[in-house]
Amino acid sequence: MKFSTLCRILLLAVSLAVPGGVLRAQSPANTLEVDVSAPAHPFPHFWEKMFGSGRAILSLREGYRQDLRAVRQITGFEYVRFHAIFHDEAGVYDEDEQGHPVYNFSYVDQIYDGLLANGVKPFVELSFMPKKLAAKDTLHAFWYKQNVSPPKDYAKWDALIAAFARHLIDRYGIDEVGQWYFEVWNEPNIDFWSGEPKQATYWELYDHTARALKAVSPKLRVGGPSTAQAAWADAFLAHCAENHVPVDFVSTHVYGNDKAEDVFGTHEVIPRDQMVCRAVKKVHDQIQASAMPHLPLIWSEFNASYANEPQVTDTVYMGPWMADTIRQCDGLVDVMSYWTFSDVFEEQGVVKTPFYGGFGLFAAGSIPKPALAAFRLLHKLGDQRIALNSNSALLTRRPDGTLVLALWNYAAPDENGTAKIVTVQFRGQSLRQALIYRVDREHGDVHPTYEKMGSPQYPTPAQLQTLRQAAQLPAPEKQVVKDGRLLVALPAHGLAVVELR
Repeated sequence: MKFSTLCRILLLAVSLAVPGGVLRAQSPANTLEVDVSAPAHPFPHFWEKMFGSGRAILSLREGYRQDLRAVRQITGFEYVRFHAIFHDEAGVYDEDEQGHPVYNFSYVDQIYDGLLANGVKPFVELSFMPKKLAAKDTLHAFWYKQNVSPPKDYAKWDALIAAFARHLIDRYGIDEVGQWYFEVWNEPNIDFWSGEPKQATYWELYDHTARALKAVSPKLRVGGPSTAQAAWADAFLAHCAENHVPVDFVSTHVYGNDKAEDVFGTHEVIPRDQMVCRAVKKVHDQIQASAMPHLPLIWSEFNASYANEPQVTDTVYMGPWMADTIRQCDGLVDVMSYWTFSDVFEEQGVVKTPFYGGFGLFAAGSIPKPALAAFRLLHKLGDQRIALNSNSALLTRRPDGTLVLALWNYAAPDENGTAKIVTVQFRGQSLRQALIYRVDREHGDVHPTYEKMGSPQYPTPAQLQTLRQAAQLPAPEKQVVKDGRLLVALPAHGLAVVELR
């Protein structure tokens, strides 16, 4: 039975069960009181300013750029972050027979030209170590085998950073490059850094890099520690303050399935829908307590899972998870970078099938996932957030006065959950019409069509076109707001965004 049909049956059954068809018999948990005149605060769209992606060299692929353009059109995002701009496959660093550095920025130019031509700026992660500059041959387990060693010679590393920065300024101008961010390395607290002891050797890398950049231009923005599991931020800030090391922002990462032992040093079980924003608050509070309390917090990686879990990142689960993450993290972070916008991505090797639990909003072949539809809906939210007493709703206002309400029905990915009807009662403004956009199993989810065609490992061009079409969202439902009341039916894992006029 289609969910739209189920909604009508539920609505009819409930209305017949109470006098006058008014939903007075509903449980309080499913009744939402909305005071449109309640206090509001600015609500910048921090969750869609930046996205992560596959490593640098992949940005030269047309599939990557096609997905980038599509996500940019939907979200208007401003920055993209990726690993490995200094990987040997990008050809940046070599040495001659006498050991003198030789630089080649040909691919760097093509990479950054491509981003800028498509309307996004680089969030430059300065990684990984070129083989001829590495102190040792320490290769990471990723398919593309990046070298995670410290440099063999910090004078040569400093010279590389300075030459890189000067080249960017010469090519694009300081007014442009001064708007970029330069992040030193990636997750040095785990296996992406082989220096020992990890923290002390990362401090050395950061200090050299930050000072080399600022020596080229004080307008260049540099930060870190870019750690996994929300680690080291307090120690990093203390180190920078005590040693007068430049820092313009704090960056770190966490995922919904990270463990409390790793993030907080506790033995509690933190649900997937709470981990990210609890970690964000931890680092936010550390910045506030530091000698530099006004530094921006840039969460340069996050998602509901760091593993390939098809039941998580490929499904409609991501709609409620993302909406609730936005609700909880509001006011605690300046920028959050969803990892990633596309499954043009090879950390685990060449993609073998479209739906393997990849991080992207697009599956291989530019197949839109439900997460993309969720971002499309959440982009509709306004730039003022109105106070609301709910852990499953957001109320916002756009500059033109339109109210936008997000509602969701969260359940863990391994739970079926229960459908519900939410009665929304408005006060403080006369509203007449609601347009309801949805992401759920019947709206914006390509899986039923994919499964019906036999879940092909390698969809043909014709099948890809069918799948892309099946993932499109239908026109919104129209409802009349009668006596200030609106009924919204939500299946488990369902997200609805309502425009009210």
